[in-house]
Amino acid sequence: MPVRNEERHLAEAVEQVLAQEYPGGFELVLAVGPSRDRTEEIARELADADPRVTVVPNPSGQIASAMNAAVKAARHDVITRIDGHALLPDGYLRTAVDTLLATGAADVGGVMAAEGETPFQQAVAWCMTSPVGVGAAANHTGGDAGPADTVYLGVYRRDAIERAGGYDESMLIAEDWELNYRIRASGGLIWFTPDLRVIYRPRASIPALAKQHFRYGRWRRVVARRYPETINLRYLAAPAAAALNALGLLAGVAGVAGTLGEAGTSVRYLMLGFAVPAAYLCGVAAVAAVGARGVPAGARARVPAVLATMHMCWGMGFLTSPRRLARRR
Repeated sequence: MPVRNEERHLAEAVEQVLAQEYPGGFELVLAVGPSRDRTEEIARELADADPRVTVVPNPSGQIASAMNAAVKAARHDVITRIDGHALLPDGYLRTAVDTLLATGAADVGGVMAAEGETPFQQAVAWCMTSPVGVGAAANHTGGDAGPADTVYLGVYRRDAIERAGGYDESMLIAEDWELNYRIRASGGLIWFTPDLRVIYRPRASIPALAKQHFRYGRWRRVVARRYPETINLRYLAAPAAAALNALGLLAGVAGVAGTLGEAGTSVRYLMLGFAVPAAYLCGVAAVAAVGARGVPAGARARVPAVLATMHMCWGMGFLTSPRRLARRR
């Protein structure tokens, strides 16, 4: 479990792990990064209270280096990645290992079951589990069991991680996707099963959500540069929407400026560019009105803003991702 600034959720997440009934025995390695809160203190208290818990340092604070440090410290042949703000359901470990054995997969995983506590988080959770929010990826929206490009978190055969060379520490985001790509490229099987569902607590504010998705977009572009064959329409939808909206806004502003400056009629027609973002906003509002009917009213009212934040920030992150991010360290 890589953790940093997880004071609020860490004890609960660890409690859910330690409560697992698994006949083979297990350990929990907490890879603790530099934190602005009591995360490290809480982690060490948890380790003192239960011999199954071990704490290892992660000076960089990045997930890839945390996972490499934790795998190195771990003693067993199956490695389960867990997030500090995710809650494992009862039977998760048993189901995961049974699936590993039954399928012969190198990595198995399931659904990021986003659940919100506040109306804003509930809106984010709905968007994260809807095709209109993140596309039709099974690890977000569910689906039938079968081979997949990647899965949420992941339960790995240790030797599959080691044969692939471990996590790439130059990947600050999408490190699990990139590792799973290398495992698949070497002939390993990544297996999705809906039987594994992990509760995930979404970001709690627009700024936090915007930062998260901007970074997601930036690093998905890194993956696209390294592995061009992985590019598909689902990943291009948000960048296309962001580019069209930006161009529409710029054209509209140019039209307004031309009108004020008494430019020719042709320049004034540029104000029609405002129709593009207007149409987009009408679209996300319609999605909220029709698709989110089962969501509580307070959350439903926030869905348009959440969708727009996710789409535009992911798209702009993808479009503005600098090439230096793709350099392996």
